[in-house]
Amino acid sequence: MSEVIGYIKNGEIIDTQSANEGDREIVFDDSKEALEIIRHSAAHLMAQAISELYPNTQFFVGPVVEEGFYYDIRTPHKISQEDLKKIEKRMKELAKKKIPIKKYFLSKEEALKKFKNDDLKQYLINKIPGDKVSIYAQGDFEDLCRGPHVPHTGFLQNVKLTKVAGAYFEGDENAEMLTRIYGVAFTSKEKLKEHLKMLEEAKKRDHRKLGSELELFMFNEEAGAGLPFWLPKGARLRSKLEKILWKAHRVRGYQPVRGPELLKAQMWVRSGHYACYGENMYLTKIDEQEYGLKPMNCIGHILMYKNSTKSYRDLPIKFFEYGVVHRHEKSGVLHGLLRVREFTQDDAHIICTPSQIKDVVLEVLEFIDSVMKKFDFPYEMEISTKPDKAIGDDAIWDEATNALKKALQERGLSYGIDEGGGAFYGPKIDIKITDAIGRKWQCGTIQVDFNLPERFEMEYVDENNSKKRPVMIHRAILGSFERFIGILTEHYAGEFPTFIAPTQVIFVPIAKTHSDFAKELTKKLMYEEIDAEVYDSNDSLNKRIRLAEKQKVPYVVIIGDEEIKNGTLAIRDRRKKEQYNLKIEEFMLQLKNEMKEGEI
Repeated sequence: MSEVIGYIKNGEIIDTQSANEGDREIVFDDSKEALEIIRHSAAHLMAQAISELYPNTQFFVGPVVEEGFYYDIRTPHKISQEDLKKIEKRMKELAKKKIPIKKYFLSKEEALKKFKNDDLKQYLINKIPGDKVSIYAQGDFEDLCRGPHVPHTGFLQNVKLTKVAGAYFEGDENAEMLTRIYGVAFTSKEKLKEHLKMLEEAKKRDHRKLGSELELFMFNEEAGAGLPFWLPKGARLRSKLEKILWKAHRVRGYQPVRGPELLKAQMWVRSGHYACYGENMYLTKIDEQEYGLKPMNCIGHILMYKNSTKSYRDLPIKFFEYGVVHRHEKSGVLHGLLRVREFTQDDAHIICTPSQIKDVVLEVLEFIDSVMKKFDFPYEMEISTKPDKAIGDDAIWDEATNALKKALQERGLSYGIDEGGGAFYGPKIDIKITDAIGRKWQCGTIQVDFNLPERFEMEYVDENNSKKRPVMIHRAILGSFERFIGILTEHYAGEFPTFIAPTQVIFVPIAKTHSDFAKELTKKLMYEEIDAEVYDSNDSLNKRIRLAEKQKVPYVVIIGDEEIKNGTLAIRDRRKKEQYNLKIEEFMLQLKNEMKEGEI
């Protein structure tokens, strides 16, 4: 796609340079390819508007990203969120003019002369392979670019700028901070309105906002960025999720293990992590030897496998661990629970024979399917192939990749391909879920690994009493508890289903004389592993009810003389949006049944 210079016309990519003025013949559909062309062109339109409004601005890179586009710029002017409307207005004026977008080529030598006063351009020109570069021009604005672009600016009517942020040059925290401006672009006004509506809804559902309001978790910059603190309610939610997954693993034949969080660096050298992942690791010295906090759990599981001799009859062996890992993420990419420096993976490693790969992968897919259905997540699958930075030869990679494809194909399961997106030690199936407002998230993964068993000389004894090399399958269902809970919070807008809700019931006694009865019920529920709270402060009854409902709990229960006398409860059911009365025993049974809904 990146080598094509064109636009979408009647479903086909057409060379931009052969474009004519028959605009009605040019059709942009809502395909990924069409949106990439429109968004890439919109980035240049934004840059053209900025260059006119803010003279002496220099432009670095302006790529298409998942939700739109951005441009990194260096400018003597301080551009704030309030300035986006002005830039957007100029963009619309330029779009109406239908300014032609033309492409031409220069040799690198010519390009370096042309941009001799722009060190950002000089840097990019020297990075581009080959002896020439392509440049796109629209009006007085020109920039280095491979394309493709639309024929003229008239195709860029449905654009919206969303935010201003800082971005380190090339992502280097020790380098210069550039200004990054984000935007979105679509093929129609309706699609743009739909997206903006989704963004407004996303703001309301932001897990950082809800996490604070519902007292689930917190961050403390003084203690360190990207390190979440789980408050009591958040810890209860997380514990419920962990228990559900623990039982689901055990009934599927997984064995729990626990490895150390710190290993000698030589282990990470042997595994390949040190060379391929070293910049993301936290390293230290103990007794003059280098150690590393683990960024992954696989090495510990390998060492535990090797602790005793294994027969082919023992395989597959399934180890699982809620393993705490640390990764040195750059501060600019940290984002609430979705991107942190310490997190806990719902990690498992399955050691099997090569002939067992297909059945193991299909079994894991069944596990993933049951979990995603439990939380109402539609999902799709993508096979990620060998990246540039990888260990192992091509033959091993081909064997592993084909094993994944075969497993999916034999079940008639559809999948996409992400070229070069694999882990450094093996190809993988990535599970991408869709939340309640249509956003896609990367969660679970299944990775087939022939490389680490080779590096660590893992063995099993086959039926002929010969030593053979097993295969290792790395597998996570949620990805990490932190990220998945962040996604769940936004998916449910903080209104969690009863089986994982941090607080399932809030009792509101009408008067102080009813508090002891409410506390007795709370204790009774606790024995059933159901969390309840009593709101019996000195505030008015109505205020306490309002405060309870703001906590988005499944049930708010009012208790007064009538309820105590009759052994009933006045229930406000958030999920059904109803109010009704139940006998205490009936309500207990209802809660128990809802807790069982969480079983996988």
